[in-house]
Amino acid sequence: MPKSPAGRAFAAVFFIWWALLFLFNVFPQIDIYASTHFFVRQTCQYKAAFNDSCGYFPYRDDTYLELLRTFCFRLPYAVAAVMLWRLAVYYSQYGATFNMEHARAYKVALGSLIIGPVILTNLILKTYWGRPRPSQTLDFGGHLDFVPAGSMVRRCVSNCSFISGEAAGAGWVFCLILLIPQPMRSALALPLAAISFLAPTMRVAFGAHYLSDVVLGWLSSVVVFTGLLALTDSQQGEKKTEI
Repeated sequence: MPKSPAGRAFAAVFFIWWALLFLFNVFPQIDIYASTHFFVRQTCQYKAAFNDSCGYFPYRDDTYLELLRTFCFRLPYAVAAVMLWRLAVYYSQYGATFNMEHARAYKVALGSLIIGPVILTNLILKTYWGRPRPSQTLDFGGHLDFVPAGSMVRRCVSNCSFISGEAAGAGWVFCLILLIPQPMRSALALPLAAISFLAPTMRVAFGAHYLSDVVLGWLSSVVVFTGLLALTDSQQGEKKTEI
């Protein structure tokens, strides 16, 4: 059992991630049920080649929601750019006034963004797991078979549904709340949390992801973030022991 609070948090969320993956895989109807609430069925005007399920996800055509989605999508990377600049400033002023804790926080945040949303989510899972998006499947007017969460059945060729990259970015934004010092944390916690939960919800409403994609995507960033935090805690502990 990890000794540090970050280590215990990592163990907990890591277990929860796998438990949720098992749940969504064993009960795939959860995903279909959730997406059905955002799908408007229509009478097919023609003989469907694959099925007779016709309709659309109306929220994806809303201009204001699309603008909000774009903002939520770009926010993590805009914040990361500012963090990278601040980190460069810290090291350019390295000396007696160097704030090691602030530098550590920036490195954990940037490292977790690169490892989580960028590498794990977009370069590995979305590339090789091949899960079709809801709007691509027969249940929601598409032409591909439904694939349960976690199944490596290559129905989708590229930019696939499992897991959601935007939800992973939103989960990363939520983790930043832990790094913001007071009194700014009290002022920013609520809007950041709102953005963090709104972004994944829109992906389900747009028919771009299943519920499992956004839940597991969001939580994956928390897993990576707490893992890096626990790792840096252990390294600091070893340095203090050596001293």
